Amino acid sequence: MDKNTMMQHLARELNEKDVFNGAWLYAEKGEIVSKGVCGFRDPENTLPITEDTIFQLASVSKAFTATAVMLVMRQGLLSLEDKLTKYFPELTAYEGVTVRQLLNHTSGIPDYFDDADWFINIWTEEKRVPGNDEILRFLAQTEAKAYFAPGEGLKYSNTGYNLLALLVERLSGVPYEEFLQKNIFEPAGMTSTRCCHIRRDGVPFANYARATVFENGKWVADIDSEEGDVVAFDGLNGDDYVYTTIFDMLRWDRALREGKVLTLDEQKLMYTPGKLNNGEDAVYDEEDGLGYGFGWAVGRDEELGLVVSHSGGMPGVATWFERFIDADRVLVILANRDYRDVRAYLGYWNGMEAIARDKEPEPIQTIEDIALKDPDKSKWESFCGKYEHPEDADFIIDEVYRKDGELWAKAIDDDGDKLEFRLYPIGENEFGRKGGMLKLTFGDGCVMFDDHTCKKL
Repeated sequence: MDKNTMMQHLARELNEKDVFNGAWLYAEKGEIVSKGVCGFRDPENTLPITEDTIFQLASVSKAFTATAVMLVMRQGLLSLEDKLTKYFPELTAYEGVTVRQLLNHTSGIPDYFDDADWFINIWTEEKRVPGNDEILRFLAQTEAKAYFAPGEGLKYSNTGYNLLALLVERLSGVPYEEFLQKNIFEPAGMTSTRCCHIRRDGVPFANYARATVFENGKWVADIDSEEGDVVAFDGLNGDDYVYTTIFDMLRWDRALREGKVLTLDEQKLMYTPGKLNNGEDAVYDEEDGLGYGFGWAVGRDEELGLVVSHSGGMPGVATWFERFIDADRVLVILANRDYRDVRAYLGYWNGMEAIARDKEPEPIQTIEDIALKDPDKSKWESFCGKYEHPEDADFIIDEVYRKDGELWAKAIDDDGDKLEFRLYPIGENEFGRKGGMLKLTFGDGCVMFDDHTCKKL
């Protein structure tokens, strides 16, 4: 199979559908099999992306944080079983949490996005961006309740990685950004990579891909959007804010494989999924059967062996880094625009992963591709109205109404944000939306979605 041709075709097809805007690289045994770029690095479509364009990694950055912790541990400055309160005695609400549990998300420490307004208020009212050292004050002032007792579950927490970055900085005596530069990026030969804060301090790169979102019918930079609160978090470290290129990510893969930064034994420890207190595996992704090690999701492919990976996402940012440890393959995907059609977006990501696994990708489908071309609209008026809100729902359909001859919905997501979107008919009384995989089925005076049945009010 010609993997390069298939990857090129997949990327360009998705770019034409306004789904993929970015760069990718796929290599086997250190040799590049496929690489390419699509789209622009600015909202105005004037600056084409090139192969050396620099992208924000978002949560793919967590592997570097975990690596920094391993290097500090190598110096004898901490142990994986050290309690968090040994270094941060003020965090009595999280007594018993260990460094290991921060790394594999079994600490129970809540994610700061649950109380995002704390950061947003500092930015809007005090006109400053809170730094990572204020994460301790955040936890104290919000009195954020733990998700569960340490080691009793697994729940992804950006805050845990903020604390790890703060720990690295305090124990090493070196600013976190500088620690990564001197101890990871430079030894790995990652000359175009930096940990920095471009929204707070300005853009230090000449070839940076600006995070771009689709708003009010046009593309705008994330900081210029109506939801431009991304600035409020740009002083944090550990969970995000590493910027790099597709080639530097390949250098990172080779540096790990060659033991330039971490020994193979240290890496083996990082690729070991976490356990719960009862000895059971801590499950990170049930659908794909993944665990979580130190900064890596961990799984196994029946034919290719051990696979470690991480995704990253922020407004206008979507990234993927996947390493096939036994098969010596690596896949990097870096994008700087929001995807507008979730089905097509997932189709692209799944297709690239399939090709990397020696399989044929499934055809890409948008919501327009699967929508009925000449639907019967005679019942649509009966679907319109306000609907009850189930208490345990992460996503709530508030109202359904007609606009410009089509059916639309107003909804509330798990963050309390209000959404408005068109409903596309995909079957008898069944509808989908472009921005998600949610399927709505209308019955007699009710709407059904997920496991909920909501009556019309």
